[in-house]
Amino acid sequence: TIPGKTTMGLELPNPKRHHPADPEAVRRQHQRKLAWLATQKEDILEPELPIIDPHHHMWVRGGNRYYLEEFLAEAQTGHNIKASVFVECGSFYRKNASPLMAPVGEVEFANGVAAMAASSTYNSTLVCAGIVGTADISVGAEVAQVLDAQIAVGGGRFRGIRVSTKWDADDDLNTTRYVYSRDLMSDKDFRAGFATLAPRNLSFDAMIYHPQILDLADLARAFPGTTIILNHIGGLLAWTRTYVARKEEAIADWRKSMMELAKCPNVYVKLGGLGMTYLGLGHDKLPAPANSAQLAESWGPLFKHCIDAFGPNRCMFESNFPVDKGSCSYPAVWNAFKRVAAGATAEVKADLFSRTAAKFYRLKLG
Repeated sequence: TIPGKTTMGLELPNPKRHHPADPEAVRRQHQRKLAWLATQKEDILEPELPIIDPHHHMWVRGGNRYYLEEFLAEAQTGHNIKASVFVECGSFYRKNASPLMAPVGEVEFANGVAAMAASSTYNSTLVCAGIVGTADISVGAEVAQVLDAQIAVGGGRFRGIRVSTKWDADDDLNTTRYVYSRDLMSDKDFRAGFATLAPRNLSFDAMIYHPQILDLADLARAFPGTTIILNHIGGLLAWTRTYVARKEEAIADWRKSMMELAKCPNVYVKLGGLGMTYLGLGHDKLPAPANSAQLAESWGPLFKHCIDAFGPNRCMFESNFPVDKGSCSYPAVWNAFKRVAAGATAEVKADLFSRTAAKFYRLKLG
């Protein structure tokens, strides 16, 4: 996520992170995945329940396109998707800008999509109603110029940044777009850049692995005025190759760390992202796509722990599409979330499916 030079070895793109050079091969692979997903159909549960999807991406990667039309096709499959939040994914950077300023283009793109979705041409789903960009905060206070430029092009929709600081001792898991230091979140320059967020009322989306949760708690305690949201329940690695032999221990460590992080009132959690294939839960390898009951059984205990620790007013369900589309369909994902929340009060459901997201990202949908 960090696109510029730093003193921490971030100037070089990660050689492990690459996309196939042949767009036609990517397109064929994508079509096979869509055909696989199409074999799973189910009725929509609670179709009237209002939903804000607080985490999705848009991109063109090789032959794989995921724009407004593709997201709306998901949103119109039966669930009541009122609005969405776009989260950075390294797309549509400005071509001729400096590495530091290039990510402004992604916010500019997302705001254009939001304007299209809000027009009379499309339906009532306010796609990209909130926008999360990125910026190299490890350059220190100099990052303020990037944030101000993103505010300027964001059309009143820019809400904050995400910086993926995930790192693990298993180097094969370090597949983010740039190479990171283990101690990035405690670096003085990183924190000097982080300090520029709160004065601008900007939030921070944290993308980490679960052994780093206590590092994030330390960051949150150092900046109590900055709202932080943990992506994908903290990147639980229990099913990956170096953790699977001690899976239960890893899950227990995650549970304990999440309880500690929950003590920070400025930290929220996104419930989702477990369809990411590199986490190793295996739904992408099934002969037929998992239905929502299977997904809820697999994911539910983890989500419920988050809700118990943080409360529903600091938790929100997320699709993480199209990334999680590698494992399951959009209708099944939201049905699974509804199964997890079955039996909850109407107030709790309102928090988990829309109200917490609207509060955190300051969305005005009226």
